Amino acid sequence: MPYRSAERRRVLAAAALGRTVQDPGPVSSEGELLHSVTGEILDVSPHLIVIDTPEGREERLIIAPWATAWRGEAVSPADLPVGSNVIIRALRAGRVVERIWADVTRMTGVIQSIGTDAKDRTVELYCGPHRGQRTIVIPYGASGRLRVRHPQFEPGYLFDAIGIRENGVTHARLPATSQPPYRWTAVPPPPLGYSSVQSRISGTATWSDAFDFDEQGAAYPMLERSDTACDEAGVSCAGLPYLSLGSMLNVRNVCAGRTSVLPIVACGCMAGRFCDRCLECGTSPRGRIVELSPTSFVELGGDLTNGCFNVRLGLG
Repeated sequence: MPYRSAERRRVLAAAALGRTVQDPGPVSSEGELLHSVTGEILDVSPHLIVIDTPEGREERLIIAPWATAWRGEAVSPADLPVGSNVIIRALRAGRVVERIWADVTRMTGVIQSIGTDAKDRTVELYCGPHRGQRTIVIPYGASGRLRVRHPQFEPGYLFDAIGIRENGVTHARLPATSQPPYRWTAVPPPPLGYSSVQSRISGTATWSDAFDFDEQGAAYPMLERSDTACDEAGVSCAGLPYLSLGSMLNVRNVCAGRTSVLPIVACGCMAGRFCDRCLECGTSPRGRIVELSPTSFVELGGDLTNGCFNVRLGLG
């Protein structure tokens, strides 16, 4: 469902309930806000990065002495190539850079087929009805750690990795999770005794690059199939309540102590198939209960290469 449809539902719901329309984004009472800045690198030095934003603006940001960067591996910010698409976490009203992810992407889906090449392996993924098929390459040097975390490397099993897009090719570099042991059609049922009226739900938050580059929003698994035109919606082992597109979520990163209020803008049917845990700070309850845009994930204090954080979710 397009973002504009969800935005319209949010406005109509607020009008019907007599509420003000709340802008998506971080809650300002959580200390110094983190800012996500996206764009293409025009120039970079040890102390300054210049990017072209999606709106066509040129932004000049100071690189903090402690800043780090990732482009398939840890690199110096000054070594990032011009032309890379970056997501930057910045402080001080978005002017001071502390973390950069360049050409980062995430591959979340179901293994459809695996190439027979003994070195770099080509894998076809099914990423859900909204995201379709995706071809990825697993470089030989990354295959060991990916296979350790994905022992069922065969069609019908879930796959989730983080990597980079380079010259039009998607390369997997890091496993984003330990692979669930079941086939994607055999998601465990919610626990007995679950109550759909609980005000806060705990679980795992992840991110996806299926959102627009600088979009604020979330995908949620438990949406009505007729509401989303998605035959694969409504599956989760976490026992989530049904919500609708345009609903506002109060999303709290319990690891970083940061909160954002975000609209549901898409169906998270593939995320709902993962009955795994996040180990970012302690062990989360089982189940991915929300999938965030990269911008929202970063502003909540998440690290894109870690791939998840423990989350507490409520209605915004």
